[in-house]
Amino acid sequence: MPTSHIAVIGSTNIDFVVHVARFARPGETLHVHSSTTGLGGKGANQAIAVAKLGQDVALAGWTGADMLADMARTTLEQAGVNTRWLMKDPAAGTGRAFITIDPTGENQILVDGGANMTHAAEACPLLCPVLDHATLVMMQMEMSPALVLAIARQAHARSIPVMLDPAPVPVDGLPEDLYALADILTPNERETRDLTGIEPIDEATALQAARILHARGTRTAIIKLGHRGVAYSAPDGQGFIPPFHVRAVDTVAAGDSFNAGLACALARGAVIGEAVRFAAACGALATTRPGAAQAAPDMEEVAALLDQQPPADLA
Repeated sequence: MPTSHIAVIGSTNIDFVVHVARFARPGETLHVHSSTTGLGGKGANQAIAVAKLGQDVALAGWTGADMLADMARTTLEQAGVNTRWLMKDPAAGTGRAFITIDPTGENQILVDGGANMTHAAEACPLLCPVLDHATLVMMQMEMSPALVLAIARQAHARSIPVMLDPAPVPVDGLPEDLYALADILTPNERETRDLTGIEPIDEATALQAARILHARGTRTAIIKLGHRGVAYSAPDGQGFIPPFHVRAVDTVAAGDSFNAGLACALARGAVIGEAVRFAAACGALATTRPGAAQAAPDMEEVAALLDQQPPADLA
């Protein structure tokens, strides 16, 4: 009998990362301290982060048919990700991201979506087989919004929970129907502001924004506040998880590790407060090392961090 898995449908990129003393001003040339090349893309990052936490995971999407695609597939498979539904587009290149990081760990990112962005809603049947035996599907907005919406409808029809990371928020916002199809929506501060008009700076303002998302149909809203913590609002409880205190060196893909931790905890039957706390620990640990996919923590590391900070009352 086939085993169940978490399905990730999303982008696969190769990241070109540079570390600088400060961000360049317009027209300025700076020397970098160091540079690296590695796997990225929110879909690939989340899939590897799930695999590192010991959960079966399959990734669906596209690369190009180039050397970067071979690099991406090898890295994914070595991490334990099922790449059966990761397809090659012969006409488009593999996605690329160009990331600049300053000494505080803050980043600026430019993305060439490549093959990730060349397929619209008509490609949904090519990806939907990954939903077979899936316990949850994770998606992001580094693909065509029409395709994300079509897949969410298919998952909803199969009663598969949809976790949507609304990053990057499209210029025109999320498709209106997507709110009700997203069982779990996980925006960060900037994305929350773009979606609701509210700048979340604490628990109160985050929950105010969550009420707007609920009114649009989203069942569970989880507002990631970075170093301020995480607020959550769900049918079975709401609350706030304070931040874990770690030394951040690189915030790239911390949100992807957060979402992976949330998905794994929910798949294992955790209640919402426990799941968000577990996810927050995953995201915090991802900031303590450089890189995107490779920064995701394993279960032993997460357990150790959870033990260092006693939990608050959880729903």
